[in-house]
Amino acid sequence: MRKLLVLVAVLLVGFGITYVVAGSSAGPVIQISKPEKYIGQKSPLVVDIDAPGGRLSSQNLTIEQGGTATSMPAAGIPAADANGHIRVEQLIGPFVVPSLKAGAAKIIVTATRPVLFGLRQVATTVTKDVQVRLDRPRVTVLSTHHYINQGGAEAIVYRVEPADVLSGVRVGDIEYPGYPVSGATVAGGASADPNVRIAFFALMFDQPTSTPMRVFARDEAGNAMDVDFDRKIFAKPSKKSRIELNDAFIERVVPAILATTTEVKPEGSTIDKFLVINGELRKKNAEKIASFAPKSVAQMLWGGQTFHPFTNSAVESAFADSRTYVYQGKDVDHQTHLGFDLARVVNTPIVASAAGKVVFADDLGIYGRTVIIDHGMGLQSLYAHLSSITVKVGDDVKKEQELGRSGMTGLAAGDHLHYTMLVSGHMVNPVEWWDSHWIEDRILRKIRATK
Repeated sequence: MRKLLVLVAVLLVGFGITYVVAGSSAGPVIQISKPEKYIGQKSPLVVDIDAPGGRLSSQNLTIEQGGTATSMPAAGIPAADANGHIRVEQLIGPFVVPSLKAGAAKIIVTATRPVLFGLRQVATTVTKDVQVRLDRPRVTVLSTHHYINQGGAEAIVYRVEPADVLSGVRVGDIEYPGYPVSGATVAGGASADPNVRIAFFALMFDQPTSTPMRVFARDEAGNAMDVDFDRKIFAKPSKKSRIELNDAFIERVVPAILATTTEVKPEGSTIDKFLVINGELRKKNAEKIASFAPKSVAQMLWGGQTFHPFTNSAVESAFADSRTYVYQGKDVDHQTHLGFDLARVVNTPIVASAAGKVVFADDLGIYGRTVIIDHGMGLQSLYAHLSSITVKVGDDVKKEQELGRSGMTGLAAGDHLHYTMLVSGHMVNPVEWWDSHWIEDRILRKIRATK
């Protein structure tokens, strides 16, 4: 009997020690990834919780504001994945916590997991400071008479409050950012009001004329407003052409292009490699070109002047031409040509169409040696197939300053310049920018009206 009592005592002491040690085990690991800084009318809340085996006893989500803590209703503990990871996702805002008001707040997350076969619980609490913003931004369109050609560009002037929110024009699922109109240096001047913005936007060649267009504003809390604006849309049917491919051309361009890029590594015959270059590499090049849009400065570097029209060159191919590629009598590919092919004489000097800053000057896949100039406010121009380049990234260039010489690098069958305009990284018809009347009516009058 005495031995039994000793054994029981030892077991109780051992259990007590184990119980105490279990209580010092690590609790669940919690990370609040969203919201990052702000809570709006409806903001996503994303909480990641890691626990051994994904076992949780409880979780509690709380918002504290002004010393008052309010628990948010939860639909239960989500199932863990194979790695024991649990993700909690829901929306938060005044519809969940009616007492929520603008100002500082704190998100508090507590999670508990079982230890010692469920006889004890260990908890972790994580907090995150946020700001509550409940008022929607306000947008008012100021400019009038917006005419948009399919494949072309347009400008709109509007007022947004507060001034620090993201705003611009949404065309379908494409967003074009707005810039302070004070950055426009044009004859007659522009408003210095930081709330007045101008946005250059486009209707892409492959977007239908019925594509929705709205001026939008959105703050970091997710509060948003968008408004309609007056406009007229004009369809511009594209031309169709057939391009006969021959072995001499393919064998010249394919090795030269592959020697300048690692973005594609096609295999098979030379025509197979050509098709990868003409399709997959073309898409990657377009993505590269679009990547320079965020680098556009907030000033109108081109000063409202008409862009150099290259009228002394023969137009070999126009914007948005639909091309069918034919090889050995069979249609092998279809692509759209998003620029103007302009030819004059071999190795002719190529000049900047307007003042700006060079953001790219190098080989660019199907475009060969290429220069991209930023003209500010999301507007850029591209010069491709050059035989040589005489400028470098970071150079400030003046209108009609030489950039290099024409050539036949990239997918060029002969010596010419491939030229296009870019609005927030999207290729648009450059002809509009060569027209002084278009510049005046579409852009300058709207800017001067803000003065």
